[in-house]
Amino acid sequence: MNLGSPLRVLSGALLALATSIASADDGCRGAEHPDISFITFQSPNLAATSPAQAMLTIEGKLSLPAGHCEHDRRHRKMAAVVILHGSSGVDSRGDFYERALNAEGIATLQIDMWQARGVTGIANRPAAPILTYPDAFSALNFLAARPDIDAERIGVLGFSWGGVVSLASAEQLYAGAFGGGRRFAAHVANYPVCWGANNTSIPALNPPAEKGTQFLHLTGAPVLIQIGSKDSYDNGTAHCIALAASVNPSNGYVVSVNQYPGATHAWDRLMVPETAPDPFGDEGSYFRTGIMPTVVITPDVAQAYESRERVARFFFKNLVEKR
Repeated sequence: MNLGSPLRVLSGALLALATSIASADDGCRGAEHPDISFITFQSPNLAATSPAQAMLTIEGKLSLPAGHCEHDRRHRKMAAVVILHGSSGVDSRGDFYERALNAEGIATLQIDMWQARGVTGIANRPAAPILTYPDAFSALNFLAARPDIDAERIGVLGFSWGGVVSLASAEQLYAGAFGGGRRFAAHVANYPVCWGANNTSIPALNPPAEKGTQFLHLTGAPVLIQIGSKDSYDNGTAHCIALAASVNPSNGYVVSVNQYPGATHAWDRLMVPETAPDPFGDEGSYFRTGIMPTVVITPDVAQAYESRERVARFFFKNLVEKR
């Protein structure tokens, strides 16, 4: 994929294209529960083969914290976080973290990157995460255009595939290409397949700049990577630790890594355990051996709640306290 001219076109047009609302209710529904609405916005389709396919309609769930009307009365705009799902699509993780973030007074926007593309899971997901990078930045611009959201205090949280997107959105190259002049203020990437970042040894990931795996020149926003010691993609935590160590000296030490002992990939997915084949598992061994590796997902309730608390504190510190 040659990203040169398409990216230049998209970066200039993104802000105007990312702010259409199909269904949103800005009214106050009481202070006892979040104000939830279901919205749509437009996002560039990098996989389009005709002008008719140039834009995708992305659906999302917008949740404004209970008592947000009080923010309106005080003329104080809210912080917000975009939530990005993994390869299995929207699942329990989004709502799980949403509740904690809303409790901290932070609005959330969970988006569905699969519905508009007809994706049902790993088997037919997009060829590379970069094809969904515009969705995250379109969501950022959608939120920034709202009168009740502070455009300078919007973060992003992603799981697995969404974690890759969250991590990449902290890279200046992709923020410049897809952000329409905007950048996220804070990033959390849960188990983002760190071995793939800056990887030139696998054709599917090389060259990193074009394949979406570059993570070298960061925007300066804080980045939290979370990874389990039994992660089946990275085979542990070493790749994420090494990635942070490699970029921190030249980027102001903005990247931190938190490890969860004994945790598998997606330990915070509080659903029945599962295993799934994925060519990017086992450090991409499929591309060397032709044998499909299996990813193990086992929920860890205690560490899921610990992770949720840590993520809520991270965003509160970097989005709310720094206003």
